Amino acid sequence: APVFNSASFLGDFSAIWHLIGIGRAVIDPSKWRQSVAMSALIGAESLFVNQGVKRLFRRIRPTATGDPRFRVRRPSTSRFPTGPASSSFFAAAILTTATGRSVAPVWYSVAVVISVSRVYVRIHHASDVVAGVALGAALGVAGSRVFHIVVHCFVNESCRSGSRITVRQRPAPADTESL
Repeated sequence: APVFNSASFLGDFSAIWHLIGIGRAVIDPSKWRQSVAMSALIGAESLFVNQGVKRLFRRIRPTATGDPRFRVRRPSTSRFPTGPASSSFFAAAILTTATGRSVAPVWYSVAVVISVSRVYVRIHHASDVVAGVALGAALGVAGSRVFHIVVHCFVNESCRSGSRITVRQRPAPADTESL
């Protein structure tokens, strides 16, 4: 139970994902631009979901004031879809692009725990989470492509040297290590 309470807390405002980005930059200072790019993309995804998609639905939460057994922030926006689930799967996709598929199970496991925690602490229904996961995964595909282009052009500075990259191009395996 404390795991889900903590996961729900860390899922708010995508805090865990920003902390992971900062941690990667502290461990390897060459990753700080990736961290900034990831945080900016998470911010854009959050704005789109919370101020765009959620305004289309006026569904109420499972409890009006939250469950008193859990100390969680009571969000002010509609409950559908859940923002933490969406941002978690979005961030997991971005981090998979940044770190490679071998680490993907770690990112997606964290995303699953955060998503399930929202039902456990009774701030979302399961259908809110399923919709958030689906939306985050779909946005993560597009976000990963944008992340790849941003990193390729601005971090590796490949675009400045006259080469061009399209959304469909993928880095060679050696380039993946430099991300």
